[in-house]
Amino acid sequence: MANSSETGSSTIIKLILAWGFVGIPLVWGVLKTLSNAMKLFQ
Repeated sequence: MANSSETGSSTIIKLILAWGFVGIPLVWGVLKTLSNAMKLFQ
């Protein structure tokens, strides 16, 4: 069972990378949308 900690840490790293690939463009898109919406209401 020595591999379980190594597998767990690599799974966490893969999970963080996957959320980064999804989350960063998502946040960028939301911010751009809000920025354009604020221009509309000025």
